[in-house]
Amino acid sequence: MGKTVSEMPINTSLLLQLTVIFIITQGLGLIVAGLFLQNNLHATLLTENPEDIENSLGLIVWIVVFSGILLLMMRFLKEKMLYLVLKTIESLAIFGTAYLILSVIIFTATGNAEFSDIAGICFGILLVALRIIFAKNVLLRNITSVFATAGAGALIGVSLGIWPTIVLLVLLSAYDFIAVFKTKHMVRLAKSVTSKNLSFTYALPTPSHQFELGTGDLVMPLVFASSALTYSQAAGAPYPAYFIPSIVILIASYIGLIATLHYVSRHEGTALPALPPQTALMLVAFAIMKVAGF
Repeated sequence: MGKTVSEMPINTSLLLQLTVIFIITQGLGLIVAGLFLQNNLHATLLTENPEDIENSLGLIVWIVVFSGILLLMMRFLKEKMLYLVLKTIESLAIFGTAYLILSVIIFTATGNAEFSDIAGICFGILLVALRIIFAKNVLLRNITSVFATAGAGALIGVSLGIWPTIVLLVLLSAYDFIAVFKTKHMVRLAKSVTSKNLSFTYALPTPSHQFELGTGDLVMPLVFASSALTYSQAAGAPYPAYFIPSIVILIASYIGLIATLHYVSRHEGTALPALPPQTALMLVAFAIMKVAGF
């Protein structure tokens, strides 16, 4: 008799790849978030006040509208034109986040704004050029996804208050659930993106199947962790204690992600949203940190 699903071993290759990508992405993102805070850098989302819930609602509306636009492009654009549009979006995302990351690192180290800007621009152009030249390289796609996730997650996190971030997570989890199980449009979007090897997902190849992990499943935990870092620093927590809530949140996120991918690895071909279980565990972790006095 064959093994039942519950008796099947954990896919160690998948687990190892996910762990490495998670640690590198979130570690880089937290470092960048700390540098943003050190240099008082943040973005204005919808309003100037980071504690305004309107920022969360604005981001949700933007995500829904952008998803709708992508669906329309998938329906009406020819495959080559669709690829060019998506490739342009990818290139802009890679350039912007690579620039942000390297420029803030160099500026913090040297204090030279002009030199850090030039270095950031050159680094962004280099990554974009490599992605265009080696468009089918999966490892390079994962590397650029790391930079895109770390840069975007850190910037949004330090620009959004902790309670608006929680609202955003809950709303996005609900949207993720609906988009995967009800309307199923997220599945269609994912298939279109992964077939073009674009840096909107991470590739996790195993001997039997290549799994795809959306960058959003790593961006949103980093947003929460970066926002928690801002919250802890503002509350007067000393170094390095103000990193503790962020690290605990990321550990909770990792557990949710592992559980989701473990299930998917045992049911190949099944689409499962990772954000809802991640959000539930992260909120529990944040509540524990609050009760513990962090």
